[in-house]
Amino acid sequence: MGCLYSFPAMTSGFQDSAVPEEPLLILEYGEAYRNLTEVKMSHVVLPCHANQCNELSIGQLLKWMDTTACLAAEKHAGSPCITASVDDIHFEHTISVGQVVNIITKVNRAFNSSMEVGILVSCEDLYSGSTWRVCKAFATFVARPTDSGKVQLKPLVPRTQEEQMEYSIAAERRRMRLVHADNMKDLLSNGAIRRDSICQEFKDSVLAEKTRVESVELVLPPHANHQGNTFGGQIMAWMENVATIAASRLCNAHPTLRTIDMFHFRGPSQVGDRLVLKAIVNNSFKNSMEVGVCAEAYQCGEPQRHINSAFMNFVVLDGDGQPRVLPRIKPEPVNGKRRYLEANARKKIRLDRKYIFSCNQTEVPLSVPWDPSNRVYLSLNNVSALKILAAKRDWVLQYERNKVTLYALEEDQFLSFKVEMMVEMVAEKVFVLLSDLSRRHEWDQHYQKCDLICQVDEDDMIYHVVTPSVVKDSKFQDFVLLASRRRPCDKGDPYVIALRSVTLPTHSATKDYTRGEVLSAGFTIWEESDTVTKVSYYNQATPGVLPYISRDIAGLSSSFCTTFTSCRKFLEENNKDSTPAPASEL
Repeated sequence: MGCLYSFPAMTSGFQDSAVPEEPLLILEYGEAYRNLTEVKMSHVVLPCHANQCNELSIGQLLKWMDTTACLAAEKHAGSPCITASVDDIHFEHTISVGQVVNIITKVNRAFNSSMEVGILVSCEDLYSGSTWRVCKAFATFVARPTDSGKVQLKPLVPRTQEEQMEYSIAAERRRMRLVHADNMKDLLSNGAIRRDSICQEFKDSVLAEKTRVESVELVLPPHANHQGNTFGGQIMAWMENVATIAASRLCNAHPTLRTIDMFHFRGPSQVGDRLVLKAIVNNSFKNSMEVGVCAEAYQCGEPQRHINSAFMNFVVLDGDGQPRVLPRIKPEPVNGKRRYLEANARKKIRLDRKYIFSCNQTEVPLSVPWDPSNRVYLSLNNVSALKILAAKRDWVLQYERNKVTLYALEEDQFLSFKVEMMVEMVAEKVFVLLSDLSRRHEWDQHYQKCDLICQVDEDDMIYHVVTPSVVKDSKFQDFVLLASRRRPCDKGDPYVIALRSVTLPTHSATKDYTRGEVLSAGFTIWEESDTVTKVSYYNQATPGVLPYISRDIAGLSSSFCTTFTSCRKFLEENNKDSTPAPASEL
């Protein structure tokens, strides 16, 4: 069993003072719906669970999280499961002795033999009655093969809006896990990153060797899970312990663990193994430090096997709860300098992800600067934002004309709209035609010009779009849009074409145009049958987009009906001409 990867903006936000729950879904026979894979666990934090600061040990929390997540996975699989990985975890608050830890887990999506389990940890104060979120995480579990062979997991059918959202975005998170190593390689080969990461000599710097920790544990029966393997939560707890010692040796104080960068279980361990745990401070920044930690196992007379690795980020808090300035680290030659640079790359990934996923969408500019180092997370955010919009269920019908339907959704400070229509075409051909934004002017009067600026990779392109103004005698608007395309991850998934604004230094705003911005827009393309496709267009209207749709929503115009009638005609006229592109070109 193992642990989790957290994408802050992929899910709805939580207030510190409360952990809201989605409204109950009432089934046809009157009972309230509950996810069949859901597992809940609650513990009062006792002194035996606490560290020297009278706070819940993160290692103990990881044990509880791993156990609860495994039980959810096994409820769905109907067979024993093991943890393959745990995504990044950000601990928002500490938990004190006497408070209650509440853990809720459920399977978000099942693939072939693996599944993603969502984990939500909250804290409850029994005296005040208040609750707050501690962390949210995602773990990947694999069903263990049985005597009859590899387990083929049954599909998961989402029922609520939240389940549909998590189900849809789970495919994106899975994609991110698969490209994580390649993203690190790209950053490390980037000359700018390396120049910013030169190992400088700091006054009073601490030798990294001083922080090195190596500890061995003998795996006994109490450390095993119900399948006879070393309990993944126990391995993670031991790893957290040696990482904390390494961090303490740098700062000569009690550090607080803030984030963990992915646990990755590479092999099993059994009772009788000697587990060697190694940790060292890779790099220290102004107010935080990264500790690298790994676990290796061996039996007497056998070579060591790599079991797990992770990177943990610590801070040291002062009396007011603010991070203290930390001593700088002096890395060891060769491998030490490599770890130093890799820590800088991981820090950049964390900062990019935090900025991209936490931008205040009520403020302008809505665009995020694009550069090669953050392209993976911008693409993830782009597609996920559209999937979240598509998963919403309270759309209000505005009109239906010429078999084109317009819906609107007013939520918080945003007005979103959805346009739907059916096309008698193969879904993949529709995807190929609509993916090519350079042809959109052929059916959309709002696109006067659309030029490709950059082919980022096979899935992502950046375009410069010019649109006429709806206000008489006003300047034209222009947009710089990132277009991210996805083919279905599994049968029953849609094709996706997501759009959002980005900023490029080569295409800054000019006096010739009024710069507009798109927060989230794009298409989902569903295969209804072999010859019929449902096309849905979504747009979370920003001030730059609202004038184009406001008259339609008010019932004073049907311009969008006309536009998407033209879209249908464009698709049908080009049906025979469009040959589905190979996957490498999409």
